[in-house]
Amino acid sequence: MSQKITNQDPGQWPSVNAAVAPLVQCLVEGAASLRIGVEKGPKGCTVVDCGINHPGGLEAGLLVTDICMGGLGSASLQPAWSFANWPWAISIHSTNPVLSCLGSQYAGWSLAFGDFFSLGSGPARALAGREDLFKELGYTDKADAACLVLEVDKAPPEELVEKVTEDCGIAAKNLTLILTPTTSLAGSLQVVGRVLEVAMHKVHELHFPLERVIDGMASAPLPPVAGNFLAGMGRTNDAIIYGGAAHLFVSGPDDEAQQLATDLPSSNSRDYGKPFEETFKAVKGDFYAIDGSLFSPARVIVTAMESGRSFHAGEVNEAILNTSFGYEGA
Repeated sequence: MSQKITNQDPGQWPSVNAAVAPLVQCLVEGAASLRIGVEKGPKGCTVVDCGINHPGGLEAGLLVTDICMGGLGSASLQPAWSFANWPWAISIHSTNPVLSCLGSQYAGWSLAFGDFFSLGSGPARALAGREDLFKELGYTDKADAACLVLEVDKAPPEELVEKVTEDCGIAAKNLTLILTPTTSLAGSLQVVGRVLEVAMHKVHELHFPLERVIDGMASAPLPPVAGNFLAGMGRTNDAIIYGGAAHLFVSGPDDEAQQLATDLPSSNSRDYGKPFEETFKAVKGDFYAIDGSLFSPARVIVTAMESGRSFHAGEVNEAILNTSFGYEGA
């Protein structure tokens, strides 16, 4: 087989905002059954509360995860037989991991207004195209409506709506903002649902050619909801760092696939080895002081498509998961 297999040309990639529109409609119209809140926000935008003043739940979290991936991926809950104390995991697959994970799901849009701050994720990022990443991907999106997911515990200010609609070139009435606090079931699940995205981001940081990533899937154990933001951030990160597993299918030489597998796992980081909450406290809350290579799945498999060989690296660390998740068994 030839070694010229590549991902689809970015010029042929679909609109993530158009692809996600039916899912957003399903979320809004199913608000009562999903136990979420929907109301008009600043400038007439739609604000969906998935865990602040409404309980939300796992089903809402799965749908939000699919929305984050631009309608080009799917999330489901599956048994996690490899973990003695945490028997459920979120399983992720995408039809185009480069576009859905990096072009949509990645939380790369920094939005700060007064005491409000959030990193926006979801398909609206591609419509705005404010990040250098989109120039690298060679992707631009066109749509009349957009959706942005914010990991916050309070409603966004009017200035955020003005900024997002201006950058996206849409009317405020066509903007949907989904709010997912980390201490909620939906919020916790959709963060752990970034396990494939985290792997793809690490691939990008390692400068492996993204056009050679043909497909991928990943999973991570679902942690119990935490009682505060810091603990919630710690548990969701630990689920990926110490329990996540990703399988990527790539084109190109075996030795490069093997090197990618070797470099990907979180255990390569100097900050590996303790719960994320402890790491975060040790750097006094300076997220950027943490070694970036920590943010990756615990285990990876990289399959070289031309030869069919698979390369394994890393391992799960259930002891740290037990500490982070608050296991109180014998």
